[in-house]
Amino acid sequence: MEDGKSTVRAVDRALDILLCFTHRTDWAMTEIAEHVGLHKSTVHRMLATLEEKGFIERDRSTDRYHLGLRMWELSANLSGSDDQATIWLPEMVRLRDQLGETVSIYVRDGSERIRIQAVQSNQAVRRVAPIGVRLPLYAGASSKVLIAFSEESVRNSILESLEWPDSFDKEQYSRNLTEVTELGYATSFEEREAGAAALSAPIFDRSGNLSAALSVSGPSSRMTLKTMRGYAPVIKESAKRMGTMSK
Repeated sequence: MEDGKSTVRAVDRALDILLCFTHRTDWAMTEIAEHVGLHKSTVHRMLATLEEKGFIERDRSTDRYHLGLRMWELSANLSGSDDQATIWLPEMVRLRDQLGETVSIYVRDGSERIRIQAVQSNQAVRRVAPIGVRLPLYAGASSKVLIAFSEESVRNSILESLEWPDSFDKEQYSRNLTEVTELGYATSFEEREAGAAALSAPIFDRSGNLSAALSVSGPSSRMTLKTMRGYAPVIKESAKRMGTMSK
């Protein structure tokens, strides 16, 4: 029984180490140890095993670790032909080419949103959107969409459970959500990141349930509020087309 507990603990620790790479692409061993709260010798053994299995690779010149090819093999199976994020990709490319900005798809996971698909802008100055990034739900255009268009009970539960910044005006945020549902889209202007702006619209499945949030983001110098209002009918139409592709 004790051996079983030790095995589960080892798996748990290994997964914590892998999850470090959802925050950034490369880590030093000491940084990982500090981040996950484990002794360096334990992390060293875990990394050696993960490296042997191909899930982690070590750059011999810098002694820093990054994800290995085995992770890409797993993700290839995740993004099969029936995966929704893959099915939506051609429409995302079309939208990127039409508006010239980065296009992303977000879904809600508890009190966070996750970017599950992205098509980067081709412009020299652009907003880079890595896939797999987790972001808080209290800021950003797609966050507003994911909350505003959820069922009322879900929306209330989210609003009650979020860890709001001390300076945040929850009443104003609730009023913003009402406006979002009336307009059918949301905007954000340097809410989470200085110099960045975004526009988002909901993707509903064929049953009328919220599937995801479609987002267009870019530098706030180009994505002004006036520009985003002009883009709104375009992104809403794209979201509508993507909804017809939903399972």
